[in-house]
Amino acid sequence: MKQSEIKDLSAAELQSKLGELRKTYADLRTAHAISPIENPLQIRTVRRSIARVATELSKRELQ
Repeated sequence: MKQSEIKDLSAAELQSKLGELRKTYADLRTAHAISPIENPLQIRTVRRSIARVATELSKRELQ
């Protein structure tokens, strides 16, 4: 997800998106541990998306 897309979401939507991304990340890690996935860079992009969403949530809590 891009930062501009994240800023447009509400706090509740960000929470649900964070949950979805964390589940996707866990699934990708599990699949990659069992047998190498086709595109291992997916793991990096999902992890960075999790960080972006979590950062936006914490920034909104501070305001």
